[in-house]
Amino acid sequence: MKYHIWTFGCQMNTADTQRLASELELMGHTAADNEDDADIYVVNTCVVRQAAEDKGMGRIHLLKNVKRDNPDKVVGVMGCMVGMKDPLTLRKKLPWVDVFLAPSDPAPMVNLLRDKGWESEVIETEAITRLKRDAIQDGDLVLPTHETGSLISAHVPVVYGCSHACSFCIIPFRRGVERSRSVGEIVAHVRSLALQGVKEVTLLGQIVDRYGKDIPDGPDLADLLRVVHTVAEEHGIERIRFLTSHPNWMTPKLLDTVAELPRVMPQIEVPIQAGSDTVLERMKRGYTQQQYRDLIADIRARVPNVAIHTDIIVGFCGETEEDFMETYRVLEDLKLDKAHLARYSPRPNTVSERRMEDDVPEDEKVRRHHMIDDLQARIQD
Repeated sequence: MKYHIWTFGCQMNTADTQRLASELELMGHTAADNEDDADIYVVNTCVVRQAAEDKGMGRIHLLKNVKRDNPDKVVGVMGCMVGMKDPLTLRKKLPWVDVFLAPSDPAPMVNLLRDKGWESEVIETEAITRLKRDAIQDGDLVLPTHETGSLISAHVPVVYGCSHACSFCIIPFRRGVERSRSVGEIVAHVRSLALQGVKEVTLLGQIVDRYGKDIPDGPDLADLLRVVHTVAEEHGIERIRFLTSHPNWMTPKLLDTVAELPRVMPQIEVPIQAGSDTVLERMKRGYTQQQYRDLIADIRARVPNVAIHTDIIVGFCGETEEDFMETYRVLEDLKLDKAHLARYSPRPNTVSERRMEDDVPEDEKVRRHHMIDDLQARIQD
């Protein structure tokens, strides 16, 4: 059988798609060259922004016609739209969907296909090289057949979920509390990618700096980087990255480790989200503008030639023109290498959606977005 997966949203969703594809490959299925030829369809959804949610839902509704015309085909929905609980509401709303998968959990699809008898031994093809067969025998992640030998960079989740509930963020509701993977599991994942030709890995977490915080006396991210660096040296992985960080959890130990290990890239993604202390407090971010400025200075002092990326939300609840200009001035002063921009959109069940008014007009959000975009373009020239 052949499968096709549409992925919307963040790098964690990309990693989840790769994990599901790996499970499907191990069952003997292959990626469809043309989506129309697939027997198994999956939409991996994102609900962090309304636009991303709309795109995923649009694709799901298009599959209603596919299922009507081809009842034997399997349709699945996974990701943050499903969340961590039984999606009874979604089942009623989307009756043509055969299976719903919570974030990072391919088991419901695997079980459904086994119940249908859609499982066979992996047949050796030109795409499955000797190294890939070794990875299959080890039971580790296997790259999709169409990516073997061509995928240079891959994502490796190290901590799932999030326990730091910003007032605007839906992730804790959809992906659950923090759950760190064991060092051994992460090492096996990285090694299997190396065996299949991957040269760069990115360690992922909603707040990646909190890796190990849920394990008593467990390793932290700096410790994990040292272990992964050793694996990289042994197996030919050339570059290691990690994201996304949080100003509250980035430590001098972590920064010194980045500076010391040659295969860890000097790139830090640490969102500020807003430059106004009033807005930051409303967002429940847990730091001030000055603390963020001090952190950037410390990063630059400790990590030579560092590239620093940030995230910005414009038009958050109650953001005045002066609040926005605080954000503008921070970016103008710090001259960060990249800013990922978003316009605030309320997400169901978040603190901001329940207790705050979305009172910045959409055209004003667009104007502020364009102002920051233009500023960053000038900084990068």
